[in-house]
Amino acid sequence: MHAVVVKVRVNDPEAAESHLREQVVPGVSQAPGFVAGYWTRKDNAGLAMIIFDSEDAANGASEQVPSMIPAAVTLDDVEVREVVAHA
Repeated sequence: MHAVVVKVRVNDPEAAESHLREQVVPGVSQAPGFVAGYWTRKDNAGLAMIIFDSEDAANGASEQVPSMIPAAVTLDDVEVREVVAHA
């Protein structure tokens, strides 16, 4: 398994959360190889970890991230990491 780790800066919390719940989560959950996704926020920093069943699926999803970012957030980083353990 591989994870897409996304870091954002939240500029408008209400608009960002609305976009996340209405657009991002439904879209990502339909992506090929999707296993699970977690979106978190602390103050104005957002961190998401979306798990895919293969490196290819994670790489494909990571390439789509910039097109999913609304004006309510600023994309800081996207990376693909191997999942080495889970519970």
